Amino acid sequence: MAFEPPQRLVRALGETAPSGDDWLEKLPEVARQAVDLRELTVERVQVPGGRSSLVVLVRRADGTPAVLKLAPGRARPESERAALARWGGLGAVQLVEPFAAEGVLVLERLHPDVSVRSLPEAKALLEAAGTLRRLWVEPPGDHAFETVTERTGRQAVAMRGAEGDVSALVSAALDAREELLAAPPEVRLLHGTFRQSKVLAAERMPWLAVGPDPVVGECAFDLARLVRDRVEDLIATPSGAATTRRRVKRLAESLEVDQERLRGWTLFRAVESGVRALRVGRPRDAELLLEFAGWL
Repeated sequence: MAFEPPQRLVRALGETAPSGDDWLEKLPEVARQAVDLRELTVERVQVPGGRSSLVVLVRRADGTPAVLKLAPGRARPESERAALARWGGLGAVQLVEPFAAEGVLVLERLHPDVSVRSLPEAKALLEAAGTLRRLWVEPPGDHAFETVTERTGRQAVAMRGAEGDVSALVSAALDAREELLAAPPEVRLLHGTFRQSKVLAAERMPWLAVGPDPVVGECAFDLARLVRDRVEDLIATPSGAATTRRRVKRLAESLEVDQERLRGWTLFRAVESGVRALRVGRPRDAELLLEFAGWL
């Protein structure tokens, strides 16, 4: 079959691809080779799919349903593999291929069209938070994962170039980062990009996390992305600001995270995402994120 990348993936990678990157051009052939090598039967490409990888629903030689995931090096697939191996299926999707192949992951099949986001908001937050808690484990002593300090340092450099109306928010976000990094309370392996759409229905557990971009640092950093889930709904309601503050309080209490640290990381991550959206030409997304950040 033709391994045509979904338009969502094409657009997202187009925003971040360095000059001369030809991963998308090579993708169909790489996918065919990965399928043939493993004697997989292809069912379909998952659409709309993710923003950093091609996800293909397949069956293994013994008929077991699985997922073939192909990602470029800049999406850090080997870091994802290491995190999934560390979690060993506790709270996250399992690896089902014992050997490593660069940029290729074979994973257990979940229900790709059913995420926790399909639940009512209060129930979705509860289930997502419970899943996230299970992922916060000690990182291996010899780990090579990026740290929160390193990741946010790169992001801070890009944020400092922002000008105009966002400068005050950027300054507040950068100040918050400096204060938070001065005394982090714990070091855990984190999902890195956790949100409701990253939690899928499964067979062996009700919900399992997928698609980590793992990082090592404090738990509040991981929880911060969940705070702004369904941001478009928050912005659309007159009580959005109050609801956001209650959400910070409720999530901090339920996961035993310091509320002010969660608020600070939520501010930093929302402003960083908003500035990045401006930079790549997504003004509507930027507007939502920066308005949300202004409530914190």
